Amino acid sequence: MYLEALSKKERKMSKKELNKLQVKKYYRAKELKELLGVGLSTVWLYAKQRKITPIKLSERVTVFSIDEINKVFNLNTEVL
Repeated sequence: MYLEALSKKERKMSKKELNKLQVKKYYRAKELKELLGVGLSTVWLYAKQRKITPIKLSERVTVFSIDEINKVFNLNTEVL
């Protein structure tokens, strides 16, 4: 059923390209640093200063909400 809903062009896309089409709600620290134009240590400093809230998914995986980032830094980026 899922494949039927896809267009011919989308069926030919790789898995990586299809993932880009999905709605993304969270950024990893590495992605966030590129969006904000700061260093990785600055992202973690913002988390330590409680400017942004880290969400711990596991012992080694932490993400940040795109909605919160947009509000805190007054960004008008679209959710990808």
